[in-house]
Order: sequence, then C-alpha cells, then structure tokens
Amino acid sequence: MRRVASGMTALAAVVALGACTPSATREAATSRAEFLVFYDYGKRHQAEAAVERAGGTAVSADTRLGYLMAAGSGAGFEEAVGADPAIVGVSPDRRIGYATSGPATPATARTTTQAARTGKLSTRPAAFPDEKSFTTKRGEPLASRQWDMRMIGADRANAKAPGSKQVLVGVIDTGVDGRHPDLAPNFNRELSRNFVTDKPKDEYGETLDGPCEASGCKDGVDVDDDGHGTHVASTIASPLNGIGIAGVAPGVQIVNIRAGQDSGFFFLKPSLDALTYAGDIGVDVVNMSYFVDPWLFNCANNPSDTKKQQLEQQAIITGMQRALDYARQRGVTLISALGNGSTDLGRPQVDKQSPGYPKGDEKERRVDNSCLNVPAESDGVISVSALGPSGRKAVYSDYGDEQTDVSAPGGDVLDGQGTQATRSILAAAPEHVLRASGRIDAKGEPKGTDVVKDCTGGTCSYYQYLEGTSMASPHAAGVAAILVSRFGKPGKGGLELAPATVEQLLYKTATQKACPTPRQYVYKVFGQTETHDCEGGPADNGFYGHGIVDAWKAATVEP
Repeated sequence: MRRVASGMTALAAVVALGACTPSATREAATSRAEFLVFYDYGKRHQAEAAVERAGGTAVSADTRLGYLMAAGSGAGFEEAVGADPAIVGVSPDRRIGYATSGPATPATARTTTQAARTGKLSTRPAAFPDEKSFTTKRGEPLASRQWDMRMIGADRANAKAPGSKQVLVGVIDTGVDGRHPDLAPNFNRELSRNFVTDKPKDEYGETLDGPCEASGCKDGVDVDDDGHGTHVASTIASPLNGIGIAGVAPGVQIVNIRAGQDSGFFFLKPSLDALTYAGDIGVDVVNMSYFVDPWLFNCANNPSDTKKQQLEQQAIITGMQRALDYARQRGVTLISALGNGSTDLGRPQVDKQSPGYPKGDEKERRVDNSCLNVPAESDGVISVSALGPSGRKAVYSDYGDEQTDVSAPGGDVLDGQGTQATRSILAAAPEHVLRASGRIDAKGEPKGTDVVKDCTGGTCSYYQYLEGTSMASPHAAGVAAILVSRFGKPGKGGLELAPATVEQLLYKTATQKACPTPRQYVYKVFGQTETHDCEGGPADNGFYGHGIVDAWKAATVEP
C-alpha cells in the first residue's frame, strides 16, 4: 500500500514526520480554494444554495457521484456548507503547487511511521531458499528469484493460461513506466490517463513532489517518477519476452490510471476520476495499493476531530464508496492492499499519522472499528494481506477477520534466510528513479542487493526488491485477470466477467490456510515480541482470508 508499503527503501531510511511550520505561514494558506461538496442524490440544487449561502460558488457538478466542485474562502467555509442537511461531506481539493526552477529530481518512495515496522528483525525459518539456490533455468532470465510466483503457481500457470490481450487491468498508482522493456509490450498507452498534476510544494511552501519534469507539471501517461506503480504493474503483467521476469498474467494489458503524486500522496479527486474512468472504458480489474490521503483512518464523527476534519473524512468515505460502486456496477473487479500498520483492523486503537498532509498536521487520536481505511475497508473491494517467503503473514501486514479477503506474497525481510532483499518481491523499476535515488551508479551498475540489472539479449532493464501489501495486492489482481481471461464474455473494452463472479472464483481457487497454532502468533523483533491474534476458521480467517491466491488453480479450475 502506497505511503505505507515500500521495500528496501523503508529499511534504508524511514522519513521522520516534520515539525509544524510557523502559524503565520499556515494562516496564509487559507486563501480561496476549491472543494468537493458531496450531497444526497437528488439534492444538487439544495447543495448549490448551501454553497452560495456560505459565500462560495458552484463551479461544476459530477452528477454520477453526486458532488459539486465549489470555490470558497475564509475560515468556516466548509462548516457553513456542511451545516445544510443535504450535504454529506466536504473535502478540499488539494491545490496545484507552483513550479520551481532547478533540475528535476524524481521523488524516492516515501515512508511513514507505519512503515517503520519493516525495519525490525524476526526469527528466520529455514524454508526460504537463499540466493545461492538461484540456479533454476526455467522461464524468464530472473524467474529463479521469483519465489512469490512459485508460491502461487504462477510459474506453471504462465504457459497454460497467460491471460488474454482482451483483458484490461488498471493500475491506479503513481504511474507506470510504459517504456520499460519488460512492460512496454503489454502497456496500453492509448487508454492510459494521468489524473494528477505534480505539486512541487505543499500549501505551506514545503517541498512535496519537487521540480516539475513536464510542461504544466503534467507527466506523460507512460511516466512513473516514483517507481511504486511500475513495480505493481510488473507483478501483474510483465510479459513472456525473454527479458527479466514474468508477471502473474503475462498476456493481459496494463492501463496506467494515475492517481498518485510523485511524493506518494493519493488525494480524493484523482481517485474518483480514476475509478469512474476505469468503469467508463471497460477495465476488467483495478489494483489499488494505497489509501486515500490525508487520513489513514476515516472517522465520521471522531470527537477529537474538528467539524471541518469530520466533514473531510465523511467526504472521503462517501465519495470513494460512490466511485467504487460506479466502477463495480460497470464490471470492474476492485482489489486493494490491506495496509502495513501491523494492525488488527477490526480493533484499531490509535492513529498517530493523520491527517498526514500537509506534513506537520499529524496528531494522535483514539480510533475504533467505526473508522475506515479507504479503499481497503470500503464495500465491494477485495482486500489482500501480505505473506513472507515461509508463508506466514508478514509482520507489517494489517489483518482482521472482517477485513482480510485473500492473502498473497508481499515479502517480509524478517522472514527467511539469505539476504534481506531476496525475501522481498522482485519486479520492474524505472531506471531514472534508480539513478535519482542513488541505487545505480554512473555506469548503470546496481549499488546494492535490492536492485538487479538484466541485459539478456542485449536489452538492459532494471528490477527492484520491494515489500508490502502493495506488492501482495497485484498478485491477486493478476489471478483475477486470469479468471476474466478464461471465463469472460465479449463486452465493452474486450472481455467482461461480473465482479461478483470473479470474487467467487478467486475465493474458490485460493488455497485455504488455517490460523497458526497457537492463534496468538508471536513475532520476535530486536529482542522484543509482538503478538497478532488470528481469528476465524481455515476457510476464512483474519490472517489469510479465504486463502492464498492460486494462479495455477485459476488456470485450471472448471466454472
């Protein structure tokens, strides 16, 4: 999951949350801005009147999802609009930053306090094959490093059911490097869209995405200046082309539907646009390895939040559910990373990192099960927990009897033998991002074990080991794409298969895995212990959901 799920980057440097900027600067940030005003369906005119009474102007309306884009200013604008009974949520639309001069520096993967857990060490089961055992000659050049694909039978499924070019998988992420040699054959540039404008600085003048790389701060549809989305896309559908690795479904098409900033933030409006676009063009499956900023947990009426903050969280809960419903009703199977907080989502207690934007606004507040991680806990979404090489739930992975639908390999550097990197997930990485982050030298050679260079056939490409539920979710998305390829019928965009049917087949083909014995699994880290309680039976539990996704069973199951 983005912002909480990166790989070796998380181990190298956990970015500390910054101190508050001066109050004078913050007060200056309250000038006229735009807001998403969600209203009860059928009450658009009442909502427009509420905006006008608050001194604002309705700029446009999205009747599909039931919200206005409104311009307003001054303290109390959101509260004034939100007081009308027709309004169900008000969220600021994050303003575009201003361009800065100087060389462009693509942002490296951001981490937060939630990702700090990935820096712990754990017990090391002997089941994991270390680097010295990478001698397998089958498949793509780097296939022997893909323990994740062997875990779910994708190495065998690749030949039998690689997936159909008529199946579209949307990657809602930080972008996709569509020119990467191990993604380009399956990248659909024509359908790809970027719903994000880079923000060099945040509202308080602090660096956010950094200098713009493209005119108007709008990156091309084949650009990923972070690397997260490219890694996700590669896991889903890197082709069988004699280069690097193969994805779970190497025959399907990838559509970049960008909703994430270079800095790794995902705001509400781009997420809404991405989901409605996916529904409109006939995308079959979308992968969402992120949560909607700035709230990790969205609480409708948390007493520790201001009315303005409550309205924003209500807008995120309502707006995203409407967008998810819109996409699902049009045939999009929705798959999401569960999250990396090492938290039982059925019993959350404290949220220390919200609101996470702008940096410095964070506060500690009590939360409970009425607070939602969006989209992972939204209705109609298949949420995925992460496994380490031994098959255990990764220490960082969120879990919960109500929340975990399926599980998949996401990596766990604390689980297994060999180098820490090779216990993570290997997938494609943009070369320019690796250069900017210092992971390869001036000659293009990797500077650490987390980066792999493959020049088989004379074409050089790069790959990186990352870990997180962000890496688990695309494995499930790939299996879903195989199922649509096999059982879908001709329809808009290519093939169609009802999301409810995809979900049923995904659960049917998953390999059931019972809770550990005892159920209170103890992780040993740096001489300390952390206990996660697994609830439920073998067919559905808080660690593994309905089971570990299985590409081979998906490739061979009868309808």
